[in-house]
Amino acid sequence: MNEPGELEKIINDAKNEPVLRLEVLAQLAGTMGRPAARSGESNNHIHTCYSFSPYTPSGAALAARRAGLDVAGSVDHDSYAAASEMRAACALLGIGVVTGFELRVSLSEAAQSFPEKTSLMLTTHKLNNPDSIGIIYMTIQAIPAPAIKEVEAFLAPIRRARYQRSARMTELANKILFPLELPEIDFQKDMVANSKYAEGGTITERHLLAAVSRSILSQVEPGLQLIKWLEEKLNIVLSNSQKRNLSESQNPYLVYDLLGALKSGFLDRIFIQPTEECVDVRDAISFAKKIGAIPAYAYLGDVDESPTGDKKAQKFEDEILDELIPVLKELGFPAITYMPPRNTKEQLLRLQRLCRRYDLMEISGVDINQPRQSFRCPELGLPEFRHLDDATWAMVAHEALSGLDRRFGLFSAENSLAKMPLAERIRRYASIGRAIDIAEPGSLKKQAELSLLEK
Repeated sequence: MNEPGELEKIINDAKNEPVLRLEVLAQLAGTMGRPAARSGESNNHIHTCYSFSPYTPSGAALAARRAGLDVAGSVDHDSYAAASEMRAACALLGIGVVTGFELRVSLSEAAQSFPEKTSLMLTTHKLNNPDSIGIIYMTIQAIPAPAIKEVEAFLAPIRRARYQRSARMTELANKILFPLELPEIDFQKDMVANSKYAEGGTITERHLLAAVSRSILSQVEPGLQLIKWLEEKLNIVLSNSQKRNLSESQNPYLVYDLLGALKSGFLDRIFIQPTEECVDVRDAISFAKKIGAIPAYAYLGDVDESPTGDKKAQKFEDEILDELIPVLKELGFPAITYMPPRNTKEQLLRLQRLCRRYDLMEISGVDINQPRQSFRCPELGLPEFRHLDDATWAMVAHEALSGLDRRFGLFSAENSLAKMPLAERIRRYASIGRAIDIAEPGSLKKQAELSLLEK
């Protein structure tokens, strides 16, 4: 029998078929047994190899289990291709699962339906997107499994448009690389071949920056020479943490660290605005509700230096948050998602107060897309954030129950609990999520009958 380390390599190799990854994961899961107890920690925002990440869905689920998480959630950019494997992997490992995707959406048309002051706020203020004004990030999460074909059809034109935009940005990058005597990037060989686009994944800016990183590293020695080259040739101002990581000897994460530095200090020189691939925010919200999923605005908040070193210190929503949250509610968002490790407690307590005032669900997660990041979210153990564990388990129940019947969705108007206050409804769903025994096929139906079908 293969050693655990060898099994893990197979599990986390994106070139292997999902069936093989799951077969090998089942072997490893058999040696691990069921989780001894629940930690109260979860992560609902894990990227996989289907957008850009060092983790396959099986590998992400395994990393989540090893980190002691109770629930793992996949959220890929413009792709839902990880979902089936993620569900199966989490079931093998005995942890809960939430699946979804992240996308950019346009505010321009929706803004016209608001008074001028609000319209200007939506179209002239940088909200949660470091690269664009009038375009925001949102997630669509807790998607019921039977909706997969609808989701694929919805995302297909978005993926195609992003593919074409990435090809055009590659041409711009090559115009900078060639005068610096660096190898040019071959879009097909260096990016498409290193992605999962053919299997429903997405080509992202990170794929391009990874290719740029490899081009640079083919000619520039890591360490102080690399730092000097970036500062002198590309005029990138590096933070202390970026310099520290890039100067590490035998750095196994060098491509990811260099990618982060390029994202914060170089991307804007080749970035093409994603107008063609951004659907109207109202259409995205309506689609999410139609398929029985939960759409959420992704709060970013003012940042100093991002944990992954890929964002500049910038101001985002905080100075207009009191005005923005009710507008998001009016647009149709039922939830706000945020990352407790990324913001200060003061920022998040303010956001929580606004969510309670406007009856919005709070969803937590930690944006995982590079190997230095921890899957854990210990902040969920603090009294101020323990309610987020209920929200996560409520999403587990919502995704599973909506798969039986979309009327069982947490926000469905046809739900027998629809008139119950949101906080109480979340607690009820959380109890269902925690009670589902994934090893017992009849458990979900039983929980639905006990908790939802009774009037």
